Amino acid sequence: MRGEAEIMINGARLILRPSFSALVAAEEELGSLFDLVERAASGRLLLSEMVVLFWHVARDRPGHLTRDQLGEGMMELGFAGVTPALKILLKQILSGGSVGE
Repeated sequence: MRGEAEIMINGARLILRPSFSALVAAEEELGSLFDLVERAASGRLLLSEMVVLFWHVARDRPGHLTRDQLGEGMMELGFAGVTPALKILLKQILSGGSVGE
């Protein structure tokens, strides 16, 4: 679906879908999404911020997966492994459009 990304964490495929409600939840925790995009563009996005964003936009994540496990899995993938999904999410935040709930 347009605007979706995916990553594999601990053998589980996570679909990252930046729905309105997911982005509002992320924004409540992170602050302005526009500021987040600016930090990402300037290379100042923190790993903890990426984990929070991915946590909130992950659909149907396994019940046993904790936020810490997500972060550990993202570290195993490395920045090169999570950057493609991050780019898709940031583009969707900037361009908008419907990705469903």
